[in-house]
Amino acid sequence: MGYCLRKEILNLPAYKAGKPISEVKRELGLKQVIKLASNENPLGCSPSVKKVLMDLVNETQMYPDASNYELKSELASVLNVNAGNIFCSTGSDALIKVLASAFLNEGDEAIMAEVTFARYDSAVKLMGGRSIFVPMKDNALDIDAMVNCITDKTKIIWLCNPNNPTGTIFTASDLDRVFSRIPENVMVIMDEAYIEYVTNPEFPDSIKLMRNHPNVIILRTFSKAYGLAGLRVGYGIANEELVKYLNSVIGPFDVSLFAQKAAFAALKDKDFIKLVHDTNINGRDYLYAEFDKLNLPYIKTNTNFIMVNVKTDDETVFQELLKLGIIIRPGYLLGMKGWLRVTIGTQEQNEKFISALTKVLC
Repeated sequence: MGYCLRKEILNLPAYKAGKPISEVKRELGLKQVIKLASNENPLGCSPSVKKVLMDLVNETQMYPDASNYELKSELASVLNVNAGNIFCSTGSDALIKVLASAFLNEGDEAIMAEVTFARYDSAVKLMGGRSIFVPMKDNALDIDAMVNCITDKTKIIWLCNPNNPTGTIFTASDLDRVFSRIPENVMVIMDEAYIEYVTNPEFPDSIKLMRNHPNVIILRTFSKAYGLAGLRVGYGIANEELVKYLNSVIGPFDVSLFAQKAAFAALKDKDFIKLVHDTNINGRDYLYAEFDKLNLPYIKTNTNFIMVNVKTDDETVFQELLKLGIIIRPGYLLGMKGWLRVTIGTQEQNEKFISALTKVLC
């Protein structure tokens, strides 16, 4: 059938997400499966969020607040910005597509790291743009090289910080060194999905940067540390004038009633975020020690996941781990053959992963 599809869609590959637990149980006949593939919060969400969601079960017939007023107001208070600086949608992925559609015309260029979040490239291609891939430097974004790639066709630089899948960061000094070379008409999009896990004091103050440079846009999410991946809610921070234009691209009811109320409650529970942070640090250090015992190289992380080099075919290791009820993300899907990306889980989950990995490799 001759569908009238845009030419950009014809060869656009679908995103291959991590296998869900139900699928692995069904395919392999397993009763117990641990998923450490998608960087989800192993602790779930705050107890206060669960209470809010239970209280909303009789309001499913109501449309959500199209302005996200309550959520934006709380975010503004937490971040020390104006509510007008904030725009919301259904997770960072939706916001990436919003930004690509807002800034890219056919033939425009967008610069990104060679190994980074795959959805940047998909969003660029969807708009008929051209992705410029810049090689990594020591498993981190090479900011200098990325800026050197700017041409008169460049509209966007995608900066994932911390970077997914490597878990590395670029510092404030890295950014300061090159920012003066970025033209004002090139949008600098800083994806900070994992910022809640960062402890490095050299991490850039992106909000301060946004205040001084109207071409800076920051993306953040409630999917990771806040444990709301299933509800789909993320937000951006940008110049107020720019946000007015972006809101015209975003649908009026994108963020559901449940997602808005849950995100609001999640922001209030700082004790839960501290627990998430502490659990992640403990799990990270445990996995580092176990990888050292197995003599497996790994990339030190600033996130809730670790890239580990298994010194063999990662797809084979992935399949063998599946048989043992462990789902991880194989590196061949991320542009890093021979590596695995594993989400830091609870202590019990981490121990089961190490036990399974040891069986597979030894």
